[in-house]
Amino acid sequence: MRTVKNGYLAAILLLTSSLWTLSAHAQGLPAEVITVKTQQLDKKISAVGNLRANESIILRPEQAGRIEKIHFQEGEFVTAGKALFSLDRSIYTAELKEAQARVKLSQTDYDRARSLLKKRVGSAQERDSTLAQLRVDQAREALAQAHLDKMTIKAPFSGFTGLRLVSPGDYVNQGANLVELTDYSQLKVDFRVPEIYLSELKPGRELAIKVDALPGEPIMGKIIAVAPGSDTNAHNIEIRAGIPNNDGQLRPGLFAQVDILVDQQTSVVIPEQAIIPKDGMFFVMTVVEGKVAMSPVTLGQRRPGVVQIIEGLTQGEILITAGQIKLFPGMPVTPIYVDGSQSTPPPSDQQGG
Repeated sequence: MRTVKNGYLAAILLLTSSLWTLSAHAQGLPAEVITVKTQQLDKKISAVGNLRANESIILRPEQAGRIEKIHFQEGEFVTAGKALFSLDRSIYTAELKEAQARVKLSQTDYDRARSLLKKRVGSAQERDSTLAQLRVDQAREALAQAHLDKMTIKAPFSGFTGLRLVSPGDYVNQGANLVELTDYSQLKVDFRVPEIYLSELKPGRELAIKVDALPGEPIMGKIIAVAPGSDTNAHNIEIRAGIPNNDGQLRPGLFAQVDILVDQQTSVVIPEQAIIPKDGMFFVMTVVEGKVAMSPVTLGQRRPGVVQIIEGLTQGEILITAGQIKLFPGMPVTPIYVDGSQSTPPPSDQQGG
């Protein structure tokens, strides 16, 4: 009796399973689908580079001497023309005074020779000789003044001072490093791109820059210069761009990711898993009137998880995104919209009566 009862239950289960399978085939297997949409795709040139200061120099003396006074604090903002270092001026001050005295004497000799010539007592040769001596002494005075001026080292442009390398009282030789002066009110970005993009690289083209030290929104800048030649070994071109740094958060030397927007297109973009490769071609499955249809497609740009469709698929079609291995063309399916785009059926034309 137990064996008969077990056989009876098995028969019921088999019948139920068969009826469920027939019902499923009649209604169509469930299939995950989305409604094909278009979106804007950006064609970009990506590169990496480093930030450079707008201007940056190491201040060095043109003449040797002892540092008498330092006129700034480290890290201070200084304006162009501000005196930063004063070197001992005593020797050059004395030389200037000597030169000025010689000029004064030469001027007196010249004035006397010119006066005598007017009175027809002196000669033109004497006048010309004293004039030449006056010009020589004036040149020596100018040279002494230049030497004296160079004992005061001034900022050639506005910027921030770095850490000074000397102290008051130090004797410095000509060309010794004193302090770095940097202007980073705006920054430059140097990077290289393959030469095939040369036609896209023009001064004034906008670009976006991301810096790891400041995560967040990209910083917009513009190309300011393109190198006149290409690297014969790497076949790339060096580009320099400028970016603002009004808040002073960026610093020279930081690593930068550069993206140059070349083109924008509105195209069909679908999930990568919807693509079916077969015999060197690519296909997708769509739902047409409740049945599976297979269409060849031409692929374009690839992005993480998605791919651009250039040809073969249009906006509004119902695309199958999963379970394609169980499906075949002409097979009825029940669409399950996984993107929440299921459209409502059109209103009925029937009128109540």
